[in-house]
Amino acid sequence: MNKADRYLQAGTRENTRRSYRAAVEHFEVSWGGFLPATGDGIVRYLAEYADKHTISTLKQRLAALAQWHITQGFPDPTKTPAVRQMIKGIRALHPVQEKQAAPLLLQHLEQAVQRLEHEAEQAAARQDLAGLRRSRRDIALVLIGFWRGFRGDELSRLRIEHTQAQAGVGITFYLPHSKGDRQHRGTTFRTPALKQLCPVQAYMNWITVTGIAYGPVFRKLDRWGHMAEDGFNANSLIPLLRRIFQRAGLTGELYTSHSLRRGFATWAAANGWDIKALMTYVGWKDMKSAMRYIDTADSFGDLALGQAITTTSIPERAVTTIEKSLGVTKCETDPPTDNALTYRTQLS
Repeated sequence: MNKADRYLQAGTRENTRRSYRAAVEHFEVSWGGFLPATGDGIVRYLAEYADKHTISTLKQRLAALAQWHITQGFPDPTKTPAVRQMIKGIRALHPVQEKQAAPLLLQHLEQAVQRLEHEAEQAAARQDLAGLRRSRRDIALVLIGFWRGFRGDELSRLRIEHTQAQAGVGITFYLPHSKGDRQHRGTTFRTPALKQLCPVQAYMNWITVTGIAYGPVFRKLDRWGHMAEDGFNANSLIPLLRRIFQRAGLTGELYTSHSLRRGFATWAAANGWDIKALMTYVGWKDMKSAMRYIDTADSFGDLALGQAITTTSIPERAVTTIEKSLGVTKCETDPPTDNALTYRTQLS
């Protein structure tokens, strides 16, 4: 691979490249289609699988075929009127309710964390380092995933060198790229320390019990408590979370990694977050993704601690929105800094 190809490939996420390759292979090998394709060929392909796959799957395959034709210099056959009409017809004749992961409600989060804390205490009492590490990792995983509203792939890509935590203050995470960051400019996420179910303390407990200072935040542990060098694969988070919730007496099969994100959005809406604040905090770019959680006001309520929170690399408008949602005001007594704004959380 030459240098130019390497940079061009880096401009597309690996998951996207993999799914696009699979879609093109399905068209050519599984169905027996020919490339470059015609609009009529695409229509016949859609007709073959209209009652076998969801609209979202079919549209993903159309996107892959469109990308192949564009990159190869051919006209895009997926944009013909007949193809668009076909999609409308499939949607009309095969309506499917959108499947969503069940949101993890706050009381169920608390139930899971209480169970994990009990397991950690038992492991510490019997000097079981493996059990203690596993419990501390799982507590940090569910609390950070919930309060930060991270996607599964974002949780799996968190790195210690890109994370800053201060007890009683807050925690910041930096991701060089994410789903909503199409330009790969990097995004900084922050969350305050909380009086209960605190993600900051959970993170610090996990790091303390492992002593790790570099690399992925969340890793697999073997039966002896030895950590893998690599981070979790995003798909492996689902069975892990289901085991965690199952042990806490919940119906684990209801949940996926997206349940943490939906759970936070449900909690925020119930606590009066403004939709713009919710979109800014969670990272939604599309209004439709957040519309189901609309409500007024925005506050962490009396969970927020009365401490200073420092943030960097957050656009001014986003900072203003999150100020309101976290109930924080600018510190008039703090000296100004070039690249950071310092805030103090008001006491409830």
